[in-house]
Amino acid sequence: MADNQFPGWHGTTIIGVKKDGEVVIAGDGQVSIGQTVIKGSARKVRRLSPGGFDVVAGFAGSTADAFTLLERLEAKLEATPGQLARASVELAKDWRTDKYLQKLEAMLIVTDGSEIFVITGAGDVLEPEHNIAAIGSGGNFALAAARGMMDSDRNAEEVARAAMAIASDICVYTNGNLTIEKISK
Repeated sequence: MADNQFPGWHGTTIIGVKKDGEVVIAGDGQVSIGQTVIKGSARKVRRLSPGGFDVVAGFAGSTADAFTLLERLEAKLEATPGQLARASVELAKDWRTDKYLQKLEAMLIVTDGSEIFVITGAGDVLEPEHNIAAIGSGGNFALAAARGMMDSDRNAEEVARAAMAIASDICVYTNGNLTIEKISK
C-alpha cells in the first residue's frame, strides 16, 4: 500500500489481556507520520475515573480524536455509573450517528477490570473472544502472540509485555516503549 493511502490511525499497537481476575492494557509509545517517527514515548493508555469508577482505556488513531472520544466516554460513564457496557454502546451510537463524531479516526479498548471492549467508529462494541483485544497496525501480531501464551503460567501483564515485544519486532509502526495499566474487580 502506498504511504499516502495508509491510514495514519493504524500506526500503533494496543493490547488488552484479561487473565486470572486482572486486566492489563498495554500500548506502545511510537508516534509516526508516514515513515518518520515523531515521538517514541507517547502515552496511549490512560486511566479514567469518572465519579470514582475506574476504567482503563487505550487508543489507536489520531490523538485529538481519541481524546475527544475519551471525554465523551467519561461523560457517558458519569451518566451511567458502573455500567461500562451501556456507556460504551451509548458512545458507539453517538459516534456512528453524530456528523462531527463520524469524522473521528480512532479505536478504543476499554475495561473496568471485569469486562473488556473494543469500540469503533462503525458503531461496534466488541467483547473479544479468548479474553484478548488488540488494535492498531501491530494488533494482529500482538493478538496472535498473546493467544499463544494464554495457557502458560504467565500472568496478564507478562502476556501483554511479551505480546507487545513480538509486535514491536514485526511492526515498524510499533516500538517497545510501553505504557501499562492494570485493573481488577
